[in-house]
Amino acid sequence: MSANNDVLLHVEDLVMHFPIYRGVIRRQVGAVHAVDGISFDVQRGETLGLVGESGCGKSTTGRTILQLYKATAGQVYFDGTNLLDLKPEEMRYMRRDMQMIFQDPYASLNPRMTVEQIVGEPLMVHSAVTGKEIQERVQHLMELVNLNPSFASRYPHEFSGGQRQRIGIARALALQPSFIVCDEPISALDVSIQAQVVNLLEELQDQFHLTYLFIAHDLSMVRHISDRVAVMYLGIMAEVATRDEIYVKPLHPYTQALLSAIPIPDPIADAKRKRVILQGDVPSPVNPPSGCRFRTRCPIAEAICAEERPAFRELSPGHFTACHFSERFL
Repeated sequence: MSANNDVLLHVEDLVMHFPIYRGVIRRQVGAVHAVDGISFDVQRGETLGLVGESGCGKSTTGRTILQLYKATAGQVYFDGTNLLDLKPEEMRYMRRDMQMIFQDPYASLNPRMTVEQIVGEPLMVHSAVTGKEIQERVQHLMELVNLNPSFASRYPHEFSGGQRQRIGIARALALQPSFIVCDEPISALDVSIQAQVVNLLEELQDQFHLTYLFIAHDLSMVRHISDRVAVMYLGIMAEVATRDEIYVKPLHPYTQALLSAIPIPDPIADAKRKRVILQGDVPSPVNPPSGCRFRTRCPIAEAICAEERPAFRELSPGHFTACHFSERFL
């Protein structure tokens, strides 16, 4: 494990495979390689943006870190404790410090429960407060996320998408956690609401010294909110670097292709920049390519890419990449 005391979360060689069963006797015939040996750190008080195409394993990574999925292999150290070694009761206690904001504000809230019941449920489950204190804490949490406390008796269907996501944020804050996995919290919202939710997350981070793993598709929003950015492709980590470095000087061909797809509001600058158009489709995670996962679509792939999986190495201070030829872009 990393000896740096500033590291809150240390993920090492994390693997999450989902078995595929067929036949009457339910025989395993394969596995979905959702996450296939990734490693990274999250510093205290920072926001690490996790980006990549749909199906690359971003959400699975977040859920596996929180032990919503039991990891196939690897280590997840949270504040010095290996979560994979904990017994269920010990893990239950650790969940007070780790929470999640889910992607879909329409599906993540129980339609049969009022806002007070939804936000207050973590307090009851963990016996954090009791009786009238729960109602007072819920009203305080609603004020924190800019919702009228008088709405506590309403049901989720009476709120807009942005308001529902604020309810989800209030629920995540109920137990005063230090680490929150934000699983695409703005992707289901209108563009006009997205900025409000992101600004709210930043304000709460400053106020409560929170640490975020921010999973998203919107690279422009990730650049705005993140301190460092991690890029995933088909279950592996392609590149990790500081926000400014990865957007200005990406060292992995996949990162370069992602960034070239970001729209630029200046037509002249957009016409001058070099677009990287990827060929083909993303391979199936059931049968991923040998060697480098990206080689089937990579514009600079060579024979070694099919034979040997590139090491995830540090090319410059804090800049990690998994490509045989990253030195070409230095």
